[in-house]
Amino acid sequence: MPQHYPFTAVLGCDASDGTALDDLGLALVLTAVSPEIGGVLVRGQKGTAKSTAVRALAAVLPPIDVFADDRFSIDPEDPAATSPDGPFHDAATSSRPVRLVELPVGATEDRVVGSLQLERALSQGKVEYEPGLLARAHRGILYVDEVNLLHDHLVDLLLDAAATGQVSVERDGISVEHAARFVLIGTMNPEEGELRPQLLDRFGLTVEVAAPRDPTRRVEVVRRRLAFDSDPAAFVARHHASERALTGRIGDARDRLPKVRLAEAALLKVAEVCAAFEVDGLRADIVTARTAVAHAAWEGRDEVTLADIRRAALLALPHRRRRNPFDAPGLDEELLDRVLGDDELPPDPPEGPPPGDGGLEHESDSEPQSESAPDGGTGPETETEPPAEPGRPDQTGADAPEPGPGGPAQVQAPVAAGPAYRPRLLSVPGLGDGEAGRRSRARSTTGRRVGARPGADGTLDLVETLKAAAGAQADRGVQGRVALRGTDLRVAVREGKESNLVLFCVDASGSMAARRRMVQVKTAVLSLLLDAYRRRDRVGLVTFRGSGAEVALPPTRSVDVAAVRLEELPAGGRTPLAEGLLECARVIERERLRDPHRRPLLVVVTDGRATGGADAVARSQLAARHVASLGVATVVVDGESGPLRLGLAARLAELLGAEHLPVADVSAAVLTESVRHHTRTTNGAA
Repeated sequence: MPQHYPFTAVLGCDASDGTALDDLGLALVLTAVSPEIGGVLVRGQKGTAKSTAVRALAAVLPPIDVFADDRFSIDPEDPAATSPDGPFHDAATSSRPVRLVELPVGATEDRVVGSLQLERALSQGKVEYEPGLLARAHRGILYVDEVNLLHDHLVDLLLDAAATGQVSVERDGISVEHAARFVLIGTMNPEEGELRPQLLDRFGLTVEVAAPRDPTRRVEVVRRRLAFDSDPAAFVARHHASERALTGRIGDARDRLPKVRLAEAALLKVAEVCAAFEVDGLRADIVTARTAVAHAAWEGRDEVTLADIRRAALLALPHRRRRNPFDAPGLDEELLDRVLGDDELPPDPPEGPPPGDGGLEHESDSEPQSESAPDGGTGPETETEPPAEPGRPDQTGADAPEPGPGGPAQVQAPVAAGPAYRPRLLSVPGLGDGEAGRRSRARSTTGRRVGARPGADGTLDLVETLKAAAGAQADRGVQGRVALRGTDLRVAVREGKESNLVLFCVDASGSMAARRRMVQVKTAVLSLLLDAYRRRDRVGLVTFRGSGAEVALPPTRSVDVAAVRLEELPAGGRTPLAEGLLECARVIERERLRDPHRRPLLVVVTDGRATGGADAVARSQLAARHVASLGVATVVVDGESGPLRLGLAARLAELLGAEHLPVADVSAAVLTESVRHHTRTTNGAA
């Protein structure tokens, strides 16, 4: 068997000599002591030992007892536990190591929740359920590397399993329900995009990791890794004693956990801390309390102290506090210390709460946190951009922001959009393979049948399967019946519609700030947003003005949030067109990693002017060519209006290889009227 890097060899994860674990090691150990905490999210750049530490954790966990023939790993000591493979009356039990099950980002739904054993059903006529990854992870660890790139339909499955502890499968003529309680651990690189808010809240603890800056520590990391690579067996043997010591300490902490007392004063202090950081819902209080109890058990104490609450808050609250989308994660430790105070916790009155977890209810009984909590707060900044010299338009013809009553240039207050209308259909050309929706042509699970392909992932095409098997019967030497093999399976290929990623890139600079123009632009974008909702798209919003661009809304299905961001969008300042296009390119490249089958549609709303910094026009042209090189379907919605038009947006569309669409023509009614007018003219000429 291949040797895995030892957990205690990871710098900061060795507590065998009594030293304190770092945040990563402590979070992983505490969730192993008390799985009810809800798992760990590890954030950090590549090369920071995230995956190494997680994969090494399973080896230091105490083994579990299971029934020998049970594929679902129920606990033999739990009389209420049931398994689809049971019942197990007087069945033999065995002890085995805890499993670490890895969930690939590109896994299919069948692989995750399980499905019909198709080959056996066809060849033997038996309906048999094949367990998925969630069944294998029961009473173990489910690890998702690059969890922020996980497809939405897999996120939904994880949310359901995490909330209920059960997996229900109703498909392909089978009906199965089994337990799926696991420690969910995810790792991610924030540079590749953020995590969906609902899944983020399901992680009990979160940890930020970074490579050490101290040269001595960096040398030690390299020395250990080189030693492991040169002789893995010898390296693992050197750490065997520390690994076993850690396993014993985790087992002792589990035994102590039900005896730890969470006093009324400690529970009140947890509530005060959560209220001070303005977290939404009560899941934060529950997780912080459970983590404090686990930390006390880990430290060998029978009662929760302020030190336990402090450590718990630093791990449980950073990803739950209210913050703006681009605020750095973390917790204000000075505020935390002020709330905790220096005094010891007072003793309980004679009738205190029962021991062990303080009588807390199960996490799944709490109210779910609001989707907007992790990025709730104010919209884009509205600071005034330094104006250009009055009366001197730049080489593209863009005027500087007009001065307000007080003299200096002002950023225009947000204006509301007008009533939404039915927009014309914007779609991605070609034939895609994305998730079913209502926008662009695609091979999908719905729609008309256009052929068949080998495989078992999809809707079985029985006729084509039998045709494929029939051609091989002579070689198989079978008489009187059709012998099917896995290679004979064919699934239907259908053509329907797919959903897309619709990314809006909105110019909010001074040249677009005229009230009538901005109302017209916002109305067009709002209409396209509502259309994206009806067509089941993901939407994102990038805005640019002043000196840069920002992702006002990372790609999401929440069109409501996008509409709010649009409503709050101010206008004014210079036009950093290049920065806006480059930010869109970064978002598209990240989303392609997350979901390579979902094709993007970029909608750039601008008048085409570029005034942001030196060589603004040249840089915007280079940025446009870079976006064009990505092969993205693009539409430029031209926001220029008035009798004097420079045609800059049309030139931008040429560079992007995009469709040029005046903002007034976004409405489907305008297109319809244009067609009617053309028809009347043609008929009259005839």
